[in-house]
Formats: sequence, C-alpha cells, structure tokens
Amino acid sequence: MIITSALLCIALLIAGCSSKGNNSEASSPPASNSPSAEPSQSAEPSPSASPSETTPAEKTTITITYRDDGRGPEGTLYKWIEEVKASYPNKNVEIKQTPIQASEGDYFAKIALALKSPDTAPDIVTEDTFMINSDASAGYLTPMDDRVSGWEDWTNGSFIEALKKGVTASDGKVYGVPYNTDSRGLWYNKQIFKQAGLPEDWHPKNWDEVLQAARTVKEKVKNVVPIWMNMGKATGEATSMQTYEMLLYGTGERLYDDASGKWIVKSQGILDALNFVSTVNKEKLGPPLSKVLNGQAGNTSSREYLPQGKLAISLDGSWIAGNYLSNGAAPWPEYKDVLGFTAFPTNKGQDPGAITLAGGWALSIPANAKHKDEAWDFIKYALNKDNTKKLILASGNITVRADVGKDPEYTAMPFNEISTDFLQKAEFRPAQDKYPEVSTQIQTMVESVASGTSPENAAKKYAQDVTRIVGKDKIVEK
Repeated sequence: MIITSALLCIALLIAGCSSKGNNSEASSPPASNSPSAEPSQSAEPSPSASPSETTPAEKTTITITYRDDGRGPEGTLYKWIEEVKASYPNKNVEIKQTPIQASEGDYFAKIALALKSPDTAPDIVTEDTFMINSDASAGYLTPMDDRVSGWEDWTNGSFIEALKKGVTASDGKVYGVPYNTDSRGLWYNKQIFKQAGLPEDWHPKNWDEVLQAARTVKEKVKNVVPIWMNMGKATGEATSMQTYEMLLYGTGERLYDDASGKWIVKSQGILDALNFVSTVNKEKLGPPLSKVLNGQAGNTSSREYLPQGKLAISLDGSWIAGNYLSNGAAPWPEYKDVLGFTAFPTNKGQDPGAITLAGGWALSIPANAKHKDEAWDFIKYALNKDNTKKLILASGNITVRADVGKDPEYTAMPFNEISTDFLQKAEFRPAQDKYPEVSTQIQTMVESVASGTSPENAAKKYAQDVTRIVGKDKIVEK
C-alpha cells in the first residue's frame, strides 16, 4: 500500500507539472499562466548536457479579453488579433484570445468580475473609454504613465492629443492606449427619402425637422420604419449615449455640472430629451417595442433594417459602416451610394448647431494581470501605425492616430471625412466614477418613457435614483 501510494503521488506531481492551467467558467476570461510563471528566457544548456538534452524555452502566454459580438472567428477583432500575433516578432510569447460573448451591458458586468481576481483577470482587456475611470478608481487597472512616456509613438504626436483624455482617469493617470474613436449622427436612406419627396442631401436644422422627416416617411412610404433610436436597458450604453445624451446635450444641458461638481437631476433639458423619445413612440414613428427593447436592437437596425431598405433614419454611430464592408457582418457594396450621414442638430438650432458624443475603446492592462511587461510590449506592437491602420480599415471606425488619419487609404473610405469632422463639436461623457451607475438609471428612464411612462414621472424617478447613488450633496436642480 505504501509503495502504491508513493507511485500515485509521483504520478500526480508529474501531471500537475505538465498542466496548462484550469479552464475558467464561460462567463469569465480563462485564467492565464500561473502567478509564479516568469517571463520566458532562452534556456542555457548545462555544461554536462548534450545538445539533444537541451530544454527548449517555455513560452509565456498572455491573454487578451474583449467583447465578442456573436461572430466568433469571423469577428473583426478576432481576425485582427490573429493577424497581429502571427507577425509579432517575440516568438517566446504566445497570444491567447479569451473573448466574452455578451451584450454590451453584460460585458461590462462580466469584465468587472473577471478583473477582481488574479485567477480570472486577463493580461490585456479592451475597455470602453467611459468605463476606464470607474475601473481605475476600483483598482482594477494598471497606471501606464511610466510606460507611455517612454514610447515614441505616444510622445511624438502620432496620437491625436485631444483623444488621450479618453484614457485618462480623474486622478490624471493614463490607464490605456486607445485604438479607435467614434462620432454619432443621423444615418438616412437616400432612396427612401427620394420616394417620400425629401431631399437626398439632408441637413436638418433642429429637432422639429427631424421629426417632420420621419412623419413624412410614415405617410408616404409603406413598410418602412421612419426612425430608430436605442431605447432599452438591454442595449446599455448605446441607449445612454447614442440616444439620451445626444438629445440632452443637444438642448445645451449636461449630465454633470463641472463647476459645482454635482450631477444635474432636474432641468428643462431632461424633459425636452424625454419628450422627443415620447413623441417618437406616441406617433409610432419608431420600430415595435419588441424590436427596440431587445438586446440585439443595434444589430437589427444596422445589419438588417438599413441594408434591406426597411429603415429611413437611424440615430447611431460612425462605426456602423464597418458592417457593410466585404469582410463585415452585413456586406453591402451599395451602402456608400444609398446612405447619407448627417449631423444631429441641436433642439432649436441654437449654437453650435449640431452635437455629437465621442467615445472609443482602448487596450488596458489589468492590475491583476500576470504578465504586464509582455502585455505592454504586445500593445505597443499591436497599436503601431501599420497595425492600427489595418484594424481601422477593417472595422470602419475613426482612427485615434493622426498619422493614420492622413493615410490615403483611410481618407478614401466613405464617410470617414464627415465622421471625423463631427469630432470638432464632440462632447464626452463625465469622467466620474459614478457615471456607469448613473448611466444604468438613464437606460431605465428612457425605456420607461418608451413603454408609456410620462417624461415627468420618469424624470422624477431618475432624480430619486441618482440622488440615492451619488448622495444629496452631489446633486443640483436647474
């Protein structure tokens, strides 16, 4: 029995040494290498070892986690990472993709859980820039100032300076390297507009003109949704930013008062924004609630309704054109001729005349990452000019690199120039750690109005909820 037990122990030890690590649950990124794993180095043979006995260098595996939108290996990020890692010169480092398939809102929740533990934190994570301040304040991310300050691309003007603030938290530290940005406006189908007798070169001057165009489409063109905006909790930040904040900021109002350091919970701007949502639904100018309150609403509007000629106007982001490229989710060669993209006007046409919200995504290094140096080296390579250009051209996003922005291939892409022009009037979400929680209340408020609650009652409930989150001393009414 003693001999048997000893042999069993030896067998288990051998199996343990050869293990690559346990798989994590599907809802979280797989764990990377053991915390004790050191960066790989070339193995030196011992003096007595023959060449055949030399142990090859072990590879260091770094994991990269991002949101999989359901396309898996056909997804733009998946293909780009595979291409970048194939050309990555450090062959002692292996890049492992650990995507999370989830809606936008669920992705943020799952990432927050994964970043808490060394067992589940990846080495690199894609962060929506609006989450960087919150995740940094929670201690989930590694400050990168010392690293970026020594990176020539960061310091020589290759990156657009104004967009660096999207990865800078309220403590003044940098927590990521941005790889794209975006702007928002009104996409519209020129063929449908022509049928309705509307101008194919459309530039509405105020909200009334937007609503009137939708009413005209409803009256004159059958089986077409006049206007689509994200309005549900299931579409997460798309509802907060692309719908509500575009409307709110278009009134001249803001979510957060920088001067007083307080959240605005009552104002005419809030009611005006909600009344626009209410009007669209009361007059049945939008899609059925079963469509718009669904977590796939954004994909439905951009990948199905617009290409199929079922949607006249869509309040959405510059990136949706990426769906229509030959390698996109919904290839549509004619999109550049059929679609128009115009600025979203202020509510009464007051200065500055139009509004857009800018966001974007970044590569960050979690505080619990096991291989931070290797992660940083890969980020520098992945986001150099050539690799950034490849990602931008494949995804249809706007570049954050000034040098890519001047590249002929980039400027030749349809809508890139106008999307970039919108950034001149861009606004950004508050860089406050409470913003993600406030954003959740925005989504609830907008969905309640879309479902029939009066703007006044929805706004009152929003004020109560935000006050509970931030405290009475951090709110202001106007």
